Amino acid sequence: MLTSDVHDFASLEQTPTDRGSRRAVFDGPTATVDRSHVHITTLNPGQVSGEPRRHVQEEVIIIKEGSIEANWDGKSKVANAGSVIFFASGATTFLRNVGTTPATYYVIYYYTPLTPKE
Repeated sequence: MLTSDVHDFASLEQTPTDRGSRRAVFDGPTATVDRSHVHITTLNPGQVSGEPRRHVQEEVIIIKEGSIEANWDGKSKVANAGSVIFFASGATTFLRNVGTTPATYYVIYYYTPLTPKE
């Protein structure tokens, strides 16, 4: 069960990936949701978050720095630092760094009893 805490960006372990890096923040149940998850991704210029895939959960993405092209269900829109992206349950999504510098964003998602089963 997750409890109240502060997760300092500078203190989170940065794990290199083939596209940039990732920082795990937390993942687990809370008093009101089955699962609450946060991680932070840094994408290198021109890189994508992965192959397009359908998410059963809703997802919120907050751009910390850089320019990210959000892609969902054949649509796309650029989100810059400070922007917030919302992907609805059932959307097929991926992200692309369209800037010339690394782009960092927070990924927040959750599962409730209403979240479709995979």
